[in-house]
Parts: sequence; C-alpha cells; structure tokens
Amino acid sequence: MLRYILRSLIDRIPVFFGITIISFVILHLPPGEPTDLQTQMNPKATAEVRERIREFYGLDRPLHVQYVDWLGKLMKGDLGRSFSMDHRPVIDKISERLPITITISLIQLILIFLISIPFGLALALIPRFSLTRWFQGLKNLGKSGGSLAAAGMAVPRFVFNFLVRLGNAFSLLCYATPSFALALYLIIIFGMQLSLLPISGIQSVFHSHLSPSARLIDYAGHLILPVSALVLHSLASSSWILRNRFLSEYSQDYVATARSKGLSERKVIVHHTLRNALLPYITLLGLSLPGLIGGSVIIEMIFAIPGMGLLLYQSIMARDYPVVMGILVIASILTLLGNFLADLGYALADPRIRTR
Repeated sequence: MLRYILRSLIDRIPVFFGITIISFVILHLPPGEPTDLQTQMNPKATAEVRERIREFYGLDRPLHVQYVDWLGKLMKGDLGRSFSMDHRPVIDKISERLPITITISLIQLILIFLISIPFGLALALIPRFSLTRWFQGLKNLGKSGGSLAAAGMAVPRFVFNFLVRLGNAFSLLCYATPSFALALYLIIIFGMQLSLLPISGIQSVFHSHLSPSARLIDYAGHLILPVSALVLHSLASSSWILRNRFLSEYSQDYVATARSKGLSERKVIVHHTLRNALLPYITLLGLSLPGLIGGSVIIEMIFAIPGMGLLLYQSIMARDYPVVMGILVIASILTLLGNFLADLGYALADPRIRTR
C-alpha cells in the first residue's frame, strides 16, 4: 500500500509543473498589462514612467524568464507581492480569505456526503424493496379478507410512487438549475420575501458586540443560503450517480451468489453491492475538491462573501498576476490532492487496484 501511495504522489509532480506553465502562459495571453490600470488614467504617466513601472514588476523580461523567476520563488514558499496599490505579500492576502472558503467547502462536502448517499439509496431501493415488502405484508394480513388487502395495497403503492417521482423531479430540477440561479431564488424567497435569513456577508454589523455563542449562530445564519445553493446543485448529480451505479451492481452475478449463500439482504446490500457502487462516488467526491474554489467564485460574488472566489475575481479584473497565480497554485494542489484521494479511496475499496 505504501508503494502505491508513493508512486501516486511521484506521478503527480510533473503534472503540477505542467499546470503552472499552462496557467502562467494563458494568464499573459490577453492584451494589456497590470500597468495599464495605473497609467492610462494618469495624464502625468509618460512612456518613460510606464517603462519604469514595467521594469519594477519585471514585465519587461521574456515570458519564460518571468516564469523561471516566479517558480524559483515558489520553491522557497514565496508567492510574490500583489501588483495592487498595497503591494502586500500574496500569501497574506490568500491566508485571510482561505479559511472562509475552506469552511464553506468542508460544510458543503460533509452535507453532500451525508445526504446524497441515503437519498441515492432511497431512489434505488424504495421502488425495488419497499413496495414488495408492503404488498407481501398486506397480503398476509388480509388472507382472511381480500378486501382488506386490496384496500391497503392501494395506499402504499400511491405513496411510494409519489415519493420516488417527487425525489426524481426534485433532483433533476436542482441539477438543471445553475448554482447562481438557485442562489438568487433562495435570496428572493428566504431573504427578501420571508426575511428569515441574511443575504450578504458572513457576519452582521453588530457581530463584535455579540457573545461567543451568538457569534457562532450569526456566522451559521449567514452561511445557510450560500451553502444551500452549492449543496442543492451538487446533490442531484451525486445521488443519481450512486443510484444508477447501485442498480447496475445489484444486477450482477456476485449479488445472486452472495444471496444464495444465505446472507441477509442487509449484508448483500451493505457489504457487497454498496461497497462496489461507491467506487465512482469516491471519484466524484475526490474530483469535486478542486472545484470548490472555482465553484465558489459566483456564489461569493452574489452573497458578497470575502473568500477565495471573490479574491480571484477581483484579481483577474485588476490583472494582478501574482495573486491569480497564487490562487491557481492552490487550486492545482487541490486538484492533484483530489485525484490522489480518489485513487486512495479506490485502493481501499478495491484491494485489486493496489497490485496494479
């Protein structure tokens, strides 16, 4: 297992450098430079002044020289300084925003994991098992009177069919609706019409005057709507992937073999079918890790949350290359970490993968 982990980590090192090269080149492809924002609106900024500013930022050097210089600083743990007027270290600006985005992302992942697995299993199991058991129990109950069985069977059939169709419709609706549209709907309903939840920021104006417990409640209240928008959009795809994979695994021969050995239906589902059905689900959760920053850009803009997503948007608009590259470095690390965790989950769930 240790050999498999080390090989997986080593294989991702050249991928990381490839991501940084592509990101650095693409970032410099659009016309214009960061100095334009400081000189174009300044009538005193002559051509000589603009050239000196370019030299100060190192933009006068060839692109490959700029990348090597940036990479050398990165290897020392230095992400450079921002091109904005404050010229603060990039690591300081990111460290101020990162905990907010990480908190939202972890809450999102935990909720998706806790909700999508039982929801996906319910979509798969309710039509297959619940109706059968209900009908069998009603038949046994109404052996002495057929009218009792007929009257009782109509109710569970309608209830279960309604629940399955309602769950399918709800998941498809959430999947088809973009996260920003869900965010706007939640703001209109719960923030404006019902006035139940705050719609902007992560804390109230009077936050500093609250007690510690009240501050925690205030934070939680501000995070309900953005987290809900992110979870509802991701919940549908996660649940349907698990549902379809479970039904596919449940029809395999090894399930019939396990059942023929006398194993209970619970053991067949949990220890055999569900374990194999979780393999693509593990990949989905692992690959969703790098999308936390990118997916939070729009949500943080809508709710005015001072996190990494909002910082990335502001830095792109200001052509703040060091800050953008610093965020992209973190995103690339999360991407590789997500792939690694997905491979590790595969290896833990299926021991055959470790020997490849």
